[in-house]
Amino acid sequence: MTGENKIRNSFANKTWQEIKVKDSWQIFKIMSEFVDGFEKLAKIGPCVSIFGSARTPDDHKYYHLTVEIAKLLAEKGYGVISGGGPGIMEAANKGAYNAGGKSVGLNIELPFEQFHNRYIDRDKLLEFNYFFVRKVMFMKYSQGYIVMPGGFGTMDELFEAITLIQTGKIARFPIVLVGSEYWSGLLEWVEKTLLANKYISSEDLKLYRVVDTAEEAAEHIFRFYDKYLLKPNF
Repeated sequence: MTGENKIRNSFANKTWQEIKVKDSWQIFKIMSEFVDGFEKLAKIGPCVSIFGSARTPDDHKYYHLTVEIAKLLAEKGYGVISGGGPGIMEAANKGAYNAGGKSVGLNIELPFEQFHNRYIDRDKLLEFNYFFVRKVMFMKYSQGYIVMPGGFGTMDELFEAITLIQTGKIARFPIVLVGSEYWSGLLEWVEKTLLANKYISSEDLKLYRVVDTAEEAAEHIFRFYDKYLLKPNF
């Protein structure tokens, strides 16, 4: 082995060791995010999470629709949880905040785009480095999902919830997709491709409801708990 190769191998081994040490210490950061989230959210009470694009402007119809949905939920006593950022997330917190309800923000630290909005209650803002920890908090402390139009992040959260309910990992809760014009293409593909190939069952199509108005979205949440009398997940 040449001197140059020895140096390269030494550097590679040192780098790998450093990576392993860093990974081990990362466990404590992950644990701290779980502990902080559990301690704060366990005190809040029944909540509904509202998801959607961070890129939705405040003059968009879906922004205004989200504000109205959050207002209706807050007036009924539900807290509202959002991803804490701009766009639909801001609209969700704004509706709850203006109605005097509990306004929770689970913000994710990103190198771009994400910053927490001003409508989150000061004692109900949590900051996360890890998407998977944040998603656990959404699942554990939400009694329902309102899903507005959004991108990959919104789809990730939607299908995570559907999968966990479908597989019985969490108790069933209502999932509402708002905006039939937006969701129709995806849901048509789900039926014509997933269902047709028997990758899902016809019962799985009942795990979500598509609506177009704020009243329909909120009412589906209310009716669900009037009918099933389910306890919160926590």
